[in-house]
Amino acid sequence: MAENTVEEFEGDEVEVIIDAELAGGRLDAVLAKVHSVLSRSRLKDLILAGAVTINGTTVSEPKYRVSAGETIVLIAPPPEDPEPKGENIPLDILYEDDQLIVINKPVGMVVHPAPGSPDGTLVNALIFHCGSSLQGIGGVKRPGIVHRLDRDTSGVMVAAKTEHAHKHLSDQFADHGRTGPLHRAYIAYVWGTTETAKGTVDAPLGRDQNNRFKQTVRKDGREAITHYMVEARFGDEGWDITRIQCQLETGRTHQIRVHMAHIGHPLVSDMVYASGFATKVNRLPEEVAAPIIALGRQALHAAELGFEHPTTGEEMMFEAPLPPDLEALDEALQGFDKAFAR
Repeated sequence: MAENTVEEFEGDEVEVIIDAELAGGRLDAVLAKVHSVLSRSRLKDLILAGAVTINGTTVSEPKYRVSAGETIVLIAPPPEDPEPKGENIPLDILYEDDQLIVINKPVGMVVHPAPGSPDGTLVNALIFHCGSSLQGIGGVKRPGIVHRLDRDTSGVMVAAKTEHAHKHLSDQFADHGRTGPLHRAYIAYVWGTTETAKGTVDAPLGRDQNNRFKQTVRKDGREAITHYMVEARFGDEGWDITRIQCQLETGRTHQIRVHMAHIGHPLVSDMVYASGFATKVNRLPEEVAAPIIALGRQALHAAELGFEHPTTGEEMMFEAPLPPDLEALDEALQGFDKAFAR
């Protein structure tokens, strides 16, 4: 197997011709054997990302069984810069002092650099705005970040500008407001009519075993609790949409999206957790269907954020108005308002 062994690092093109000894092995396992630098998990991610070809054809299945004589080519991307750089990206600043900054995150902005989103993130914008003093606070890759919102979720976020503020705020988010003043409220538009005007979803969440990009309710998952309250109901013959306010008692990835789908009321326009509801748009009147089609993202907005200031102890509360796309949806729904008992 010596002729198959390679010493290339990321950023190089690696070519392997499968011999009898390697034949029959899984693609990710074979590459891990012949590559002396990248881990098997990293190689698996590269395969899933389409960085591997076999006889000139892209193969994105790590479990693929290789055959003798096949030529495998791996084109690994160069290593990412471990230290994000500042970028002059406008920020909608709600509040700022020497300890922290509160912003209204727009739709489409990723919070911190990650594979596929190496720049253009909130972190890049914060480094430029706050200067070099921010770098390294809370970690090199995520300076200042104490909580996150999904790329396509808009709304209020806070970032720390000092180590003291980072620890103080992180502790509050870890407590989830159970004993302290932390408050997080989201506005969501969901399909259907909830059975009650308010309720709680208490269902543990973990990674979906069939799709690593999704979360799901699992008995062996981490505790996740979402409280919801109906703000308005809309509908007509054949369709119903409910606007709810959600408050989090825990902070899991995609928590609101998964919990509402779990109880049968997924978020409007959620491409991941409401795919089975996509055809419902066809039942809507044109004036409601148009803003939903234009959304292209889950109808979710972080409307309120409250916390204790890390140095003054003052309890602070910030609000972010609905962004234009959700404002357009809300205005369209007003003509179909339905009375309900709170």
